[in-house]
Amino acid sequence: MTRSDFSFTPIGHIRTPFPDKFGIPRQPQLAKHARGILRLEPPYDRAEAVRGLDAFSHVWLSWVFHHTAGQWSPTVRPPRLGGNQRVGVFASRSPFRPNPLGLSLVELLDIDTSDGVVLTFAGIDLVDGTPILDIKPYIPFVESRPDARGGFVDGPPPQLDVTFSAPAAATLAELGASHPELPALIAEVLAQDPRPAYANDPQRQYGVRLLSFDVKWRCLGQTAVVDEITLP
Repeated sequence: MTRSDFSFTPIGHIRTPFPDKFGIPRQPQLAKHARGILRLEPPYDRAEAVRGLDAFSHVWLSWVFHHTAGQWSPTVRPPRLGGNQRVGVFASRSPFRPNPLGLSLVELLDIDTSDGVVLTFAGIDLVDGTPILDIKPYIPFVESRPDARGGFVDGPPPQLDVTFSAPAAATLAELGASHPELPALIAEVLAQDPRPAYANDPQRQYGVRLLSFDVKWRCLGQTAVVDEITLP
């Protein structure tokens, strides 16, 4: 191996509510109810490897864009620019990168070392099964810079209102005991408007998979209307 040759072994593969790429929040922390469960794999599943991590409220996850590996482009069209303007890939967080590496700041909710190491996170923006390469604690005094410039990302994106049809609300009521987090998760995900930037047909019904459910919805003006929630 030369100094420029590297290989990486995932420390685990995270479980998330997002079986598909469509619908995943475009940044971490936008959907607080999006939980991620990471079981560390041998030989990294040792309690001493996470000793002291519970003192931190947030961590950085380093991970792999495994669905887009090998598909890099020198310019991309960020959704925040309407999908019509191009910027350099290094001025974006596009998944189509020379090296398909991602970085997410997430909240650390729990560390369970009773059987290996299992970590629970909130604010996840990763597809189910994403390979995790590393975990590092977030240190506010050096990594929080309120005076930093955000380029074309000048603030949080506008959000849609989210309403549920009578059939969808009835389904959520039936699922209340087994999936109490589902209504908030659906609302947080759809509020981000996961549609392509060019989509504006009010009659078109979209589908997003969350956990094991298919969520059918339409966008009427600034409101996302959930038509139905079904098992796949």
